[in-house]
Order: sequence, then C-alpha cells, then structure tokens
Amino acid sequence: MSQDLYQLLGVPRDAEPDAIKKAYRKLARQLHPDVNPDPETQERFKEVSMAYEVLSDPQKRAAYDRGGDPFGGGVGAGGFGQGAGFSFTDIMDAFFGGQGGGGGGGGRGPRPRVRRGQDALIRLEVELAEAAFGVTRELKVDTAVVCETCHGDGAAPGSKPVTCETCRGQGEVAQVQRSFLGEIRTLRPCAACRGFGTIIPDPCRDCSGEGRVRSRRNLTVKIPAGVDEGTRVQLSGQGEVGPGGGPAGDLFVEIHVAAHKTFTRHGNNLHCEVTVPMTAAALGVTLTLPTLEADLAGPDSELETSFDLEIKPGTQSGTEQVLRAKGVPGLRNVGRGDLVVTVAVETPTRIDARQEELLRELAALRGEEQPDGGVQATQKSVFGRLRDAFH
Repeated sequence: MSQDLYQLLGVPRDAEPDAIKKAYRKLARQLHPDVNPDPETQERFKEVSMAYEVLSDPQKRAAYDRGGDPFGGGVGAGGFGQGAGFSFTDIMDAFFGGQGGGGGGGGRGPRPRVRRGQDALIRLEVELAEAAFGVTRELKVDTAVVCETCHGDGAAPGSKPVTCETCRGQGEVAQVQRSFLGEIRTLRPCAACRGFGTIIPDPCRDCSGEGRVRSRRNLTVKIPAGVDEGTRVQLSGQGEVGPGGGPAGDLFVEIHVAAHKTFTRHGNNLHCEVTVPMTAAALGVTLTLPTLEADLAGPDSELETSFDLEIKPGTQSGTEQVLRAKGVPGLRNVGRGDLVVTVAVETPTRIDARQEELLRELAALRGEEQPDGGVQATQKSVFGRLRDAFH
C-alpha cells in the first residue's frame, strides 16, 4: 500500500473506533461522487473507503499494523481485492448520521416477536346528569388477550421457537452487488423468518403462533364528574395485547352525551327556558323547577331536586336569570358552572268574550287601545313638505 491508511483518514495510529468512524463520515460527505463527481475525487473516495474498511475491522487493522495484507493478497495501492467489500450502511451513516457499526457490520438485528399492543377505542353514551356528576358503568370489551394455551410465546405446548437457519438468528440477510466502489453489501429482513431470527416449527393451534386471541370481557369504568361530549377516559393497559403476548395498549372510552329534555350544556353552564303566561309575567310569580340532580336522585336521596325561581312583576320575554354554582362541576373538582334560565312570556291565542272584554278594559285604563309600537311618525304629506319649503 503506497499511502498510510491512518493518514488517509487523518487519524493517529492509536485512534479509537469511534474516532475512525467519525473521520470517515466527514470525508465521505466531502468526497462522495454524488457531491463531487470529478474522477480525482472518485479515486480519493475509493482510497478513503478502503482505509475505513481496513481500520474499522479489528482483524484487518491488526494485520495491517503488523505490516501484512489485511485482505490476504491481491490488493493494489488505492484499489480493492477479491475479498474487498464494505457495508452500504456505512455510506448511509456518513450522510444521515446512522449508528451502523463499522467493518461491514452494523445491521439492525432481529426484530422482537414481543411487541406492545395497539390502543383501543370504544364509545359510551351517558345521560347529561351522569356526565355532570359522574357514573360507574360495566362495559363489554372485545379485544386481543394473551393466549392461555401457549401463554403468549406462539408455540404449541411442548415445543419452542428455533433459530432460523437462513439468517442464523440475525433476522437479516446480506445482498452483495458490484459497483465502481467495489462490492456493496446491503442488509434486508430475512424472508424465511420475516426478520424475527427464529422460526416457530409447531405454532399454537389456538392463536396460530400470534400469542394472542380475541376475547370479550367485562370491564368496569368510572366516568369522572364533569366530562363533556368527546371527552376520552384513558384506561391504561386495558387495550389490545401485543403480538407475542406483549404488553397491552391503552383503552380509551369516548363519551357521547345524550340530549336532555330540559337542560342544554354550554361549557360548564346549564341553560333552560321557562314559559310563563303574560298575566304571571305582569303580576310576578314564584316557580318551583327541577334541578339536574333530580335525574339521579332516588327515594331516599339527599340531593337537591328542586329550586325556586322568582319571576318579578313586569318581567319581559327573553329576560335571563343566572343562578350561581348550579351548573356542571368542572373536571378535577375545579368549581361549578352556573344555571342560566331564560323567561319566555306567552301571549294567549284563544280567549273567550269575557276575557276579551276584560283585556279591552285593561287596555283602555292603560291608554293602550292603539299602541304605536314605540315608533314615532316622521313622514309629512307632499303639501306639508311644499309648505315648509316656502317658509
């Protein structure tokens, strides 16, 4: 070899493997043909790649340090011999910062059979009062669970997985291609074992080697007070069991709140509308109305099931009354919303003769036989406008 390999990479002879790898990545980014396509740079890139192949392999580096041929002969200065080859992973590492090992290694290794399961989602409809004050429900959940026959390992009783003979347990096989760089080796998942590194010769009949089966089970879920439409309650570890009997994902219970016949919810506030006749609105009245808690109250319940609403004399339609802290409790007990009551004044559409007589008498007493609707007439006749124009 006409040039010192350590000098080619710019590292001392006692450089650590990490320093050699770092130096090669830096030079590869500068000299790669995709960056600098001129012939001199390509030749330089070949030399740097050969130096890295030798110095990143402990056996080849030791042979080189002893003055021997690390490839066992047939290598000229700046070229590649019959045994020359380096991992395509190292070139990719130089550009993308991968963690592949040197000297043609650096594979990902076999992928595990045991993996975490997916999360699961179910939807649960609750009443408004249940969403406001909390409820406990029993649910039937259909998810993957650990196979009781093989206990998750996927093999039939009395058998066990064996090492794949194709990849020898590595989960990957190398594919070698020749190019101007020499022999480029790429790693691909082993088709025989699908990248696991092991094969199950006798799979469990109940789970077909998956280590899990689908099953319906009962689950108790506690819905906290204050949940709203679309709120998701997370139950850790209650989702799908993973392949190979891996840990279960989480179960999310998404809340759907049914419509209420009296109350509507806006945030933590409740809204309702009460209708009173015009006589009650004029004279005033006190109404007894049910609370939202009344939906949950039993015969011996201590919950407040009603409240009094005072309609003051002269209340107009559309008037709102706000009752503090009678709405929905906030999640995590953060205060409680208000109850907003809107008053709608009802005008009778059918009256008998006596009622009409009394209403006309009331209108006369109040001077309301011909109301103007609060709008004053401002338009003048044509002769009036002409008269004003000449004055």
